[in-house]
Amino acid sequence: QVQLVESGGGLAQAGGSLRLSCKASGSIFSINTMRWYRQAPGKERELVASITSDDITGYGNYVKGRFTISRDNNKKTVYLQMDSLRVEDTAVYYCNADGRGWRLPFDAWGQGSQVTVSS
Repeated sequence: QVQLVESGGGLAQAGGSLRLSCKASGSIFSINTMRWYRQAPGKERELVASITSDDITGYGNYVKGRFTISRDNNKKTVYLQMDSLRVEDTAVYYCNADGRGWRLPFDAWGQGSQVTVSS
């Protein structure tokens, strides 16, 4: 069993910053790609950013230049630094990770963190 526990998020004003963290735990042999998704009310879940085990990053066009994804492999943690926040960034943010457990591969999700940006 692999668990992802998110922290951070909350309320920020437009133009402000927030940081999300997501720590993986459980029967983990290796973690491949870690990702952040978000889902706003009435909208589909969308990919925000991803980072591979080789630290290759990718971003949705809507957050490029404003959000930064990073990871600490020793801590099995992925971060999302969100700067220059906009009202339209308001959503529930989910972390996701895939990799190999000690017995089986895994694809795990965090519980979700609410991010609310006010004008």
